Amino acid sequence: MFYYVNGTVAHVEPYRAVIDCNGIGYDCATSAYTLAGLKVGEKAKLYTYLHVREDVFDLYGFSSQSELGCFKLLLGVSGVGPKAALSILSANSPEQFAMSVITGEEKALTVAQGIGKKIAQRIILELKDKLSKGQIGGRGDAMQIPDFQTANKGGEAAAALSVLGYSTTEVSMALRGLDTEALTLEEIIKQALKRLNKFQ
Repeated sequence: MFYYVNGTVAHVEPYRAVIDCNGIGYDCATSAYTLAGLKVGEKAKLYTYLHVREDVFDLYGFSSQSELGCFKLLLGVSGVGPKAALSILSANSPEQFAMSVITGEEKALTVAQGIGKKIAQRIILELKDKLSKGQIGGRGDAMQIPDFQTANKGGEAAAALSVLGYSTTEVSMALRGLDTEALTLEEIIKQALKRLNKFQ
């Protein structure tokens, strides 16, 4: 229903921000990661997800499409609801979350409040399985991912970007020309995301 809200930050509190759009205040549940970039009185654009279930009608908003993509992926994991997803995204940036899935680093997920080892393992297992079947990277063609254990940094970065929802074409454009041997995996992903944000 809502793709994004674009207006002035009217109010912030833990896990929540109100965006004033021409006199209408949109109450958006969000992560600490997004909140860190918001300031009352300043302009903000949040990409949104409307969560409807029985008598629940909640709007979630995130500062980037990458973070929104992570949120949607987490909701698709069995046993993970909006509260747990926000907790994970409050403790991890989108690139850190994607890296934890690709590298199988469950500790990066368990630092989030309320997330134990079992749910962290389930998240990694289910998302890796979806990735290997080409069910992630939905903005176009399916992503072909190298074996997780033997992939080089370029392959791992491509897989991480696929977790964030980018297609093979977008990933190829973003990684073209980057020195994947000299840069760390996180630096590769960050630079690629900067390029991808310019394309949006």
